[in-house]
Amino acid sequence: MFAKEIKTASQTDELRFSILASGSSGNATLIETANQTILVDCGLSGKKIENLFSEVGRSMTDVDAILVTHEHVDHIKGLGVLARRYEVPIYANAKTWAAMEPSIGEINSAQKFQFDMETVKSFGSLQVESFGVSHDAAEPMFYIFHSGKKKFVMITDTGYVSDRMKGHIANADAYLFESNHDVGMLRMGRYPWNVKRRILGDEGHVSNEDAGIAMSEVIGDATKRIYLGHLSKDNNMKDLARMSVSQTLAGEGIIVGEQIELFDTDPEIPTPIFSI
Repeated sequence: MFAKEIKTASQTDELRFSILASGSSGNATLIETANQTILVDCGLSGKKIENLFSEVGRSMTDVDAILVTHEHVDHIKGLGVLARRYEVPIYANAKTWAAMEPSIGEINSAQKFQFDMETVKSFGSLQVESFGVSHDAAEPMFYIFHSGKKKFVMITDTGYVSDRMKGHIANADAYLFESNHDVGMLRMGRYPWNVKRRILGDEGHVSNEDAGIAMSEVIGDATKRIYLGHLSKDNNMKDLARMSVSQTLAGEGIIVGEQIELFDTDPEIPTPIFSI
């Protein structure tokens, strides 16, 4: 079912990234080293993702591999179209492959690779470590990117951050960290109770306050930048998320603007490419 991998030698420590889109309506993240370009998730239309690449001065033709976190539509909407258009290798674990294949259409077997949970794969100079999260999908997992001593962590779509997760993600240079909802807005909002219960549950999404608490437990000396990700368009606001996380971190002795910086993400506007 899965194709054979080809690995190349390491060249440099430089690690660059752009959060192309993050939110309930779609997610995609660009990761670069000198010799590799990786796209994590394709949760918008193929055309929209192509446009987001153009906005940061890149092209889908640059992409060497697509990594999938899980099968929800806001992470795979454009995957089938882009895979067939650009013949890019796609990596996901076996349960995610099985869950998403009915939604993405036929993919050439030579493009299909298995990336198991809690394993490490090499993509040129980039080492990618997968780890499990708690979400209502087949086998959801996110990724840690290592290039030399540099470390970038992606963690969204999880109901909570366990001690095991914290052990994987501690002391990264930068994070894309879920800050999905304000609990008060969610409870008072228009969603039916079963949806609210799902979001608030252990397999749902992390709130602003819980995100701040988890951040305080993984931030280390190397940590300088945290991007607040997967904000709900109905149950959160950028200013509110930043304020809540900042206050929670301050309560733990971590001052935003001094020890670390917080950055917004958006489902429509990519962040500038940043190098760590």
